[in-house]
Amino acid sequence: VQLQASGGGWIQAGGSLRLSCAASGTILRINSMAWYRQGTGKERELVASIASGGSTNYADFVKGRFTISRDNAKRTVYLQMNSLKPEDTAVYYCNVVGETYDRAGKSDFGVWGQGTLVTVSS
Repeated sequence: VQLQASGGGWIQAGGSLRLSCAASGTILRINSMAWYRQGTGKERELVASIASGGSTNYADFVKGRFTISRDNAKRTVYLQMNSLKPEDTAVYYCNVVGETYDRAGKSDFGVWGQGTLVTVSS
């Protein structure tokens, strides 16, 4: 299972960006999909997550500004980021947890995308 993230870039404060992350490979089921971020010299932190049923969870620092969504048919998770602030500058990583299968049978997986850089200029 692999993830391909896109949508990062440079933006001025107050602007908007939309990140996408598509999963590919042998996937039986996708459970949770999430976005994390890691700023320079900081630990990776959860930004938002969305469960298979659509329930969402947001970090306090993005509530009201970011929206996570998913398209199950496309196996894609999105992060709409509005009212961006300089402190949102970070590498954003998608994470997908689900179930795969091979000759040995079913097994769980958890994979990370390659990261996409978001730079917010003041």
